[in-house]
Amino acid sequence: MQSINFRHRVHLYGRKVVLTLLLVGGLCTCVSAQFTGGDNYNFYDFQAKPFYFGLTLGFNSSRYTPFRSEEFLFSDTIVSVKSLNGPGFNLNMIANLKIGQYFDFRFTPGFSFAERRLNYDLNARSNREIEESIQSVFVELPFLFRYKSAPYRDKRLFLIAGVKYSFDVASESRAKQAESLVRISPHDFHLEYGAGIQIFFDYFIFSPEFKISQGIGNTLLFNPNLPQSTVLDKVLSRTFTLSFHIEG
Repeated sequence: MQSINFRHRVHLYGRKVVLTLLLVGGLCTCVSAQFTGGDNYNFYDFQAKPFYFGLTLGFNSSRYTPFRSEEFLFSDTIVSVKSLNGPGFNLNMIANLKIGQYFDFRFTPGFSFAERRLNYDLNARSNREIEESIQSVFVELPFLFRYKSAPYRDKRLFLIAGVKYSFDVASESRAKQAESLVRISPHDFHLEYGAGIQIFFDYFIFSPEFKISQGIGNTLLFNPNLPQSTVLDKVLSRTFTLSFHIEG
């Protein structure tokens, strides 16, 4: 009697185990299909293209990173030097070349309008501050590589990194005030890195992206006759950019 009851329980439990395994297997298959292609209808239309083009509108916040020189220790006029963020915007073109399924090479030339400020605190006798606002118009040449995740419901995340060269076309107009302002080189090189998301629509790809540009070269043009310049050893640039790409 006990043997029959035992076999009956094994039969019932066995059916439950098989049903559970089938349900789990079906769920895993469904989830896998979603991450590997389910509902990615618009994505497949763009996936067939080896390259595509687009435009970018971005908003940036730029600043300098000033490094104080040994002369700063002996200065009895300037107490501190700091940088303040300034607003700006970007307008770029996009040329995107696919490299396999998950990588892109991107060339995004364009213009960037930026403002950066240096603030000097003077000693108690002077009881005042000196603020220099440096407004720039850059011609930018970024070369970037992008890594993209697998698509999910016509969306995919990406990471981006690369280098950028920029030239300030407004630097010549500031040169007329070189005797009273800290001079900054018009040439600059940057390391860039960031992240974003691609959203695939019927006729275009919309991609919000956040990116950091870190200057790697000293942009200070030393002026031995200007106290605001002698207290600095070097000046590096740094920019945060929120961009909106439209590609197709």
